[in-house]
Amino acid sequence: MPRTFVWHPGKGPKKVRSLPPAGDGMLRITQVKSAIGHSWRMRQTLQALGLRHHQASVVQKDSPALRGAIDKVRHLVEVTSVEE
Repeated sequence: MPRTFVWHPGKGPKKVRSLPPAGDGMLRITQVKSAIGHSWRMRQTLQALGLRHHQASVVQKDSPALRGAIDKVRHLVEVTSVEE
């Protein structure tokens, strides 16, 4: 019987910008890649972040939940810290 699933720990985006250090500040999240061709979960995560279309940008308060959502779609978004 052939193996249908093989987990490769090294697979994933080759280059992903690291997030700024966690804090109480604000983060600007910009969608830099389209959600077309990606799973429905990723599309729903982008909508939950407030990104409705390609090149959209939102400012959100930094939190652990936000960091987790960004981590799921890190190859589709660009994150920068916002100075108040």
